[in-house]
Amino acid sequence: MSTSAFPINPELTAISIAFKNDASQLIADQVLPRIPVPKKFVYTSYTPSQGYTVPNTQMGRKSEPNMVDFGGTLVNVECVDYGLDDLVPNDEVQAWESMPKPSTGGPVNPLQLSTMMLTGLIQLDREVRVAGKVFNAANYSGTNQSTLSGTSQWSDQVNSNPLNAIVQALDVPLVRPNVLVIGQQAWTMLRQHPKIVQAIGKSAQLGGYAAIDQVAELLELQSILVGRAFYNTAKKGQTPVYTRAWGKNASLLHIDQLAAQMEQPTFGWTGQWGTKIAGDFPEPKTGLRGGVRVRCGESVQEVIASQDAGYYFQNVVA
Repeated sequence: MSTSAFPINPELTAISIAFKNDASQLIADQVLPRIPVPKKFVYTSYTPSQGYTVPNTQMGRKSEPNMVDFGGTLVNVECVDYGLDDLVPNDEVQAWESMPKPSTGGPVNPLQLSTMMLTGLIQLDREVRVAGKVFNAANYSGTNQSTLSGTSQWSDQVNSNPLNAIVQALDVPLVRPNVLVIGQQAWTMLRQHPKIVQAIGKSAQLGGYAAIDQVAELLELQSILVGRAFYNTAKKGQTPVYTRAWGKNASLLHIDQLAAQMEQPTFGWTGQWGTKIAGDFPEPKTGLRGGVRVRCGESVQEVIASQDAGYYFQNVVA
């Protein structure tokens, strides 16, 4: 059964699925990994105390063991459709078709180019959404967060101590984080902070900077994900204002895609219904020779599953 009201083009869909920005720019799929789900799905939210409250397990020779009860809250959610259209005039398609094609390289099919551009914007929108969820104090337990200011900010490389702050924060969540998610500006300051450089170099050096794998090893983390993406915050028609999607913040998260699929503790994940899709259909009323409308999209829902599986540092640099 078709799940789309417009004809899906397998070739354009393949481009949409294959098109991927460099992981150093967009990290949303690593921070909240995708899991296949139905359009409408249910997951269970458990209270952490169920797994940490010790019952009386002692029993008599002929008595029955104590009964415990596990319960959770069923959360009903639905994947949201995200999509964009572009109109490609038939003039452009015909011009491309009439051009001589070299054996390698050459001009890109305008329908394919449109698909790539639309897919890139949809991915960027997801990046901004995920950053807004991960760097949101409301998605963390009350004690699992701190807002830095003044001499505690990592940009104060004389008075602050990010190494001590991170190591202590790792001990706070019930589920120990395995990943540091950090904005580019915050990462620039962290990697060249004297406390970090000295700990890695095992010397009193004051200059230099550390590699990402060195800092991850120092902090005993599986990985460090640096959000580098820019997006324009100005309204259409106004002078562009380019802003980092991940801002000046950092979070320590426990991320485990397999655990999420088994409803085990993990900070968050993304439910995805079906695959990314792309298609085209005629727009005969547009332009002298008509055109082709290209549509790309996906159906996803970002889920913050456990507020006790992360720690949030807000405004880590000035």
